[in-house]
Parts: sequence; C-alpha cells; structure tokens
Amino acid sequence: MRLSNLHDGVRVTDRLSIPLAELRFEFSRGGGPGGQHVNKVSTRVDLLFSIQKSTTLSASQKERLRTALQGRLDRAGTLRLSASAARSQWQNREEVLSRFVRILRAALKPHVPRVPTKPTSASKARRRKAKSLQSRKKKDRTVGDIQD
Repeated sequence: MRLSNLHDGVRVTDRLSIPLAELRFEFSRGGGPGGQHVNKVSTRVDLLFSIQKSTTLSASQKERLRTALQGRLDRAGTLRLSASAARSQWQNREEVLSRFVRILRAALKPHVPRVPTKPTSASKARRRKAKSLQSRKKKDRTVGDIQD
C-alpha cells in the first residue's frame, strides 16, 4: 500500500474504497530501532476505524465486519491497529494501512460452508488396506502362546 496512491481513499476491494476522512491516525513515541531518535520523534502510528460511523459500508458489510472482527474491536466498535517497527512515521503508516486492507479483505470475504461428501469407494478400499496392514504388523509382534 503506497501512501502516494491514497488521494481517493484506501482501496480494499474492487468495489470498496474507504475514504481517508473515515480513518483516524494517532502518532506517539514508539519503541523499536532508532536509539535516542525513538525518544524524540513520534514514529508509532495508530489507525482507528469506526465501523459504526462509516458511511461507505453497507449494513450487511458492517454486520459481517462486527462478527468477523469481534475480538479486535473495542466496545464502541472501533478497530485499532498500530505499527512501530520502522524508524519512520511514513513507513509505519504504510505498514498499518496494508494490514488494515488485509484484515478488511479477509473479514469481508463471504464464508462458504463446507459441503459434506461421502467417501469414494477407492478411499474406502485404501482405508481397509491400511487397517489390515496395521493389524498384520501388530500380529507379527506377538510371540507365540506363553504358558506358565
């Protein structure tokens, strides 16, 4: 995600683009590489996105995001992501935006339920053969009848 391509918003999918006005960035001093530089410059970036207040998302998209991201949202329904690994605020902004896009894409992807299938006759035969081989292997381990 390049910050230079953000004039119309953050493109999540082909049909969905989140305007920058709906994203809030907070900057603070972060840890990580940089030595004394870290103590002077606010390079840590927090991205806040309120799902409830978004005008871009439809009601179904909001509901899907709330259920898929329920462990990541606060009580107000705000998604908070942070990045502080890089030495520059610019790189941390790019990192947090790319993570934001990945998370939203994954959460908005529709869940396709598994369709149960019946085992094929070939898989049944393989299973029976494996069971008989295992049985034979265990029988070969026994030493004849030991009687006292």
